[in-house]
Amino acid sequence: MIDQRKCAFITGGAQGIGKGTARRLLRDGWAVTIADIDEEAGEETAAEYHDLGPLLFQPADAGDEGQLHRAITETMNRFGGIDLVVNNAYASTPWAPLAHITLDMWNRVLAVNLTSIMVTAKYAVPSLRERRGAIVNISSILAVRTHPNVAAYGASKGAIIAVTHALSLSLAPEIRVNCISPGTVDTVPWRKGRRRDRPGYAPDRQRAHPVGRVGEPPDIAALVAFLASDRAGFITGQHFVVDGGIIAKMPDREGDAYL
Repeated sequence: MIDQRKCAFITGGAQGIGKGTARRLLRDGWAVTIADIDEEAGEETAAEYHDLGPLLFQPADAGDEGQLHRAITETMNRFGGIDLVVNNAYASTPWAPLAHITLDMWNRVLAVNLTSIMVTAKYAVPSLRERRGAIVNISSILAVRTHPNVAAYGASKGAIIAVTHALSLSLAPEIRVNCISPGTVDTVPWRKGRRRDRPGYAPDRQRAHPVGRVGEPPDIAALVAFLASDRAGFITGQHFVVDGGIIAKMPDREGDAYL
């Protein structure tokens, strides 16, 4: 039997911001598919959220077109269509000098972080257009402020902002497309069980943010939920920075603004 409620498709939905977004949307009455390469995390999240609403876990590598296509097809079969795509999956190269970054590493980061957005749009757009849905892309403040030795990650995240602008025009007027750039977000409590082993952010890093703390996945999920709603019906092609005010702040005397 096809579920008739609105449906969200979230890449990288098994942990971190994706997991927080899945919980928020389920609590708001949505059906949700989480597509994630980590099957252990996906099964844990599906079991944890079982009582919140209709949730489908689809094992999928966001860097693989065939796997994403299959996950979207399974979502359509289960829920009848897609009203929202949240492109949240990401890959990162090690923080290392450029000479240590191979072309395969570079291409992998772009495939997962950037090309996957084109792929999910390609296969979800017919349903999104019919349902006048939305796409929300997750970038990073490292797209606009950065550190040394993160060229591949920063390039991919900067390009997400550009592709958001392009898709918002290409898919108008039926589909709205927006982008969120989170700042520092503590995802440790939102990881799979055996990866919740890192202490929280130090008090000085928390206080460095004008709001007095680092972010949490529900902070980002709240904006995703708003952008997916009818209340955001006049918002498209926009880039929202959600960082606790950190990039508005001058660096401290040691030159570190704690990005």
